[in-house]
Order: sequence, then structure tokens, then C-alpha cells
Amino acid sequence: MDNATKQKLWKTADQLRSNMDAAEYKHVVLGLIFLKYISDSFSALRNKMQQDDYYKKNPRYIDEDMRDYCTQHNAFWVPKEARWEFLRDNAPQPNIGKLIDDAMLSIEKENPKLKNILNKNYARLSLPPGRLAALVNTVSTISFENGQTRRIAGRK
Repeated sequence: MDNATKQKLWKTADQLRSNMDAAEYKHVVLGLIFLKYISDSFSALRNKMQQDDYYKKNPRYIDEDMRDYCTQHNAFWVPKEARWEFLRDNAPQPNIGKLIDDAMLSIEKENPKLKNILNKNYARLSLPPGRLAALVNTVSTISFENGQTRRIAGRK
């Protein structure tokens, strides 16, 4: 992991340190990083799929075949309402905590091996207004594409 990414990760933790205990904020930060990671991985896989000759000729099948493509590549299926772009674009909304909880629920529903694993307490966080949105915006600056994904996940 490069220094810039490490600094961004520390910044996310710093944004919560004054509002909650480390035992609690690690779950908040790690949950958001997980969402960003699987969303970036999903987007990279979708982009790869779009470069395939078959899908270049038949783009209408991309959405239809994407779930199977994810399974084939051992990747998580990420529903539209759980994709990072949706959460980032809705971060300023006062209900961003509920949107993140709903994203976690939909990911668990679509990926049974994650059932009852993901943190779904974002709507109940006692954070100052705008703090969760700021956290989402900070995590948005971390890229898990273009080779970053493997290094951060601990694989070579």
C-alpha cells in the first residue's frame, strides 16, 4: 500500500476519533472501506467485461450477464443502491446512514456468504451533522482499482 493511501486511511480514522471509541470507529471505517473496495472491484470487472469482443457487439447483455460474470471471477455482486457512486452522490443527504445500512443489507441479500457479517449501524451513529458525509467523501479518494486492489487485500 502506498503512503498516500495510508494517509487517507488514517484521515478517515481521525475524522471519528473525537466522536467515538476506537473499538467502535474501526467498524465504521472498515465497513465503508469494504463497500468502496467491492464497488471498485465490481466496476473494474464490469469495465473488463465491456472490453470483451462479445459484449462490445452485444452491450445489451452486460447487465443481464454481470451477476454470472461476478460469480465466474469470484467477485461480489454489488446492487446499484450499494455501489459507491450512489453512496458518494447521496452523502450530503441527512439519511446517508440509512442509505449505507440499506447498501449493506442489499449486499448481504445478494451475496449469501456475507449474511449477518456486515455492520448495519450507520443510521444509529451519534455523529455531528455532516461527519458521516465527510467520511464518505474521504473514503471516495481511495482507489482500489488498477492494481491497488490486490496489494490492499494482501494478495500479490
